[in-house]
Amino acid sequence: MKLRKSKHTITAKLQDSDSWYILNTLSGEADLLESEMAVQFQNNTLEDPTPFIEKGYFMDEETENSLFKNAYLEFSDNQEKAEIQVFYVPDYSCNFKCTYCYQEEYVQDSRPQNQKDIIDAFFTYLDQKFLGKSFYLTLFGGEPLLPSDSHRKTIEYFLDKADERNLSLAIVTNGFSLESYLPRLKKSKLREIQLTIDGPKDMHDIRRPLKSGGETFDKVSNAVSLCLENDIPVNLRVVLDKQNIDSLPQLADHAIRKGWTASSLFKTQLGRNYELHSCQKEHEFLFSRISMYEHIYKMLQEHPEVLEFHRPAFSLSRFLYEQGELPDTLFDSCPGAKTEWAFDYTGRIYSCTATVGKDGEELGEFYPEIKLNDQVIEQWQDRDICSIEECKDCSVQLACGGGCAAVAKNRTGSVLSPDCRPVKELMSLGFSSYFDK
Repeated sequence: MKLRKSKHTITAKLQDSDSWYILNTLSGEADLLESEMAVQFQNNTLEDPTPFIEKGYFMDEETENSLFKNAYLEFSDNQEKAEIQVFYVPDYSCNFKCTYCYQEEYVQDSRPQNQKDIIDAFFTYLDQKFLGKSFYLTLFGGEPLLPSDSHRKTIEYFLDKADERNLSLAIVTNGFSLESYLPRLKKSKLREIQLTIDGPKDMHDIRRPLKSGGETFDKVSNAVSLCLENDIPVNLRVVLDKQNIDSLPQLADHAIRKGWTASSLFKTQLGRNYELHSCQKEHEFLFSRISMYEHIYKMLQEHPEVLEFHRPAFSLSRFLYEQGELPDTLFDSCPGAKTEWAFDYTGRIYSCTATVGKDGEELGEFYPEIKLNDQVIEQWQDRDICSIEECKDCSVQLACGGGCAAVAKNRTGSVLSPDCRPVKELMSLGFSSYFDK
């Protein structure tokens, strides 16, 4: 069989370095190359290509196709067995007025009075449709932990139903009223609580104020500490754009001084503020995915202490650095209607958190009776790099996985279109950050 450069071999120069990286997402091999060797590989002028053949950087077509098919079958099998995250939205109301809220212009139904009936129907649906599957629940919003007595009773009833089934629970909350909910939450099987802080106090309070105009930073910061003191895992999210990115070192310093980063129960994620549906009208604040991480890369050179707060993924780079191997091949990076579902208090079913509550995105309903749009659900479930035409010949397909279907649909009108990730560029930043230096 004739050997050729594998379609899944990726090479690029490291940022601010003469070194190059080479990796193959199908064979799972990765190396750093000196500049001269990288040029020889690029030009097919290697004096001894044997090491490159052994690592799968060169393959014959038959071998490559066989490895691809086997990897796809393994991925599909693992996805079928994967734990499912089931979101429930008890209300789209929120006591915050965040500057970038993507739900702000959604047209919401008035809150139905029969919330216990709807929650009962939700759990009956899970009992029937998720029988034999591994799944956990996530309370989402709006803001799921609103302080009113009526809302609190609804949440307590939901928790009781989850506890009856011994289901673990995550909560995505702004954290403002978390302290008052904590005694009840501690009785449940809590997996984690996700909170958002968008910078130090002065920056956070500008971006995430109360609807009344009040400050929120101190109460959210206190909520993080309370969770950790009560052995509740915290997933702290920072939503970044050009307005607040340069304050990230100050937030990192706050987290370090508070002792959060020393806790094994504390983790972080950086979210890129981007236009989803009708939100974020001030586009001059928005980064592209690569420009945000270029900014973070430069920041880490000046403020390496930020790495104690958060280690950016830079595509596959951080995983390789921490685990010593590449992650499994990624045929699909969108969990929507596969390993993620979203339900809301009106009885409707959606694919994910990016579509939940948006008119026209419903996949069906579970109340007052079960009705499913099987044709649309199949489109979401069939979406992967093999069904997206633009992905089929892309060299980074097994690292990108086609991106987010909701973003792709928002842009093109079709879930069977890609949300492309700048994989090569991100790994150039990551290899330079984690390996070359």
